[in-house]
Amino acid sequence: MRTIGLIGGMSWQSSKLYYERLNQLVADRLGGAHSASLVLVSIDFDPLARMQAEARWPEAGELMADATRRLERAGAEVIAIGANTMHKVASHVTSATRLPLLHIGDALANGLRADARCKPLLLGTRYTMEDPFMVDHLAAKGIEALVPSKPERDALQAIIYDELIKGIVTDASRKTVQAMIDAAGTREADSVIFGCTEIGMLFPTTAVGLPGYDTLELHARALVDFALA
Repeated sequence: MRTIGLIGGMSWQSSKLYYERLNQLVADRLGGAHSASLVLVSIDFDPLARMQAEARWPEAGELMADATRRLERAGAEVIAIGANTMHKVASHVTSATRLPLLHIGDALANGLRADARCKPLLLGTRYTMEDPFMVDHLAAKGIEALVPSKPERDALQAIIYDELIKGIVTDASRKTVQAMIDAAGTREADSVIFGCTEIGMLFPTTAVGLPGYDTLELHARALVDFALA
């Protein structure tokens, strides 16, 4: 089994879900008392969130690069960034190591293409929805991602940063996000991407009407496939 190196803490709410899913998937595949071979560097998210808000992306990228080097020294054999937004600085990670980076966008694209989805609604942080790094990543694979309206993007940003990263889940926020998904149906969206690793805290992908794709789940499955290959 290869050792997975996970950059976490973005937020720790989703990192604990990564840890659970990686171990459960390995146990399901191998049986017995098996669990994942895993090393984790958990970032203090508050300074990183300020870097994001102030568009200090090179500084944030160097933080990711430092975490990557620490994972490599700890014996990781593949690197995973446990967040969608921080794939904006994925090049800093790949420049910092000889290890492969298993990109969350590749896991997502493979999941969408396997089901012939070509026009998904992309939900995530403001940075993921408004910066083209994820939309362009999907477009290069023939997938045309839609994003919510500006007021909807602002509302989702607040839900993620004011609630979900703190472990707060409310019915009001569920209704707000569900309304975004319902509205996307009128724009001929054929699916919805949970493009922030905390969105699955609101509801499972099976409960939202459109076919749903949770990037955390897809990423975890791809990492376990790699680890056990």
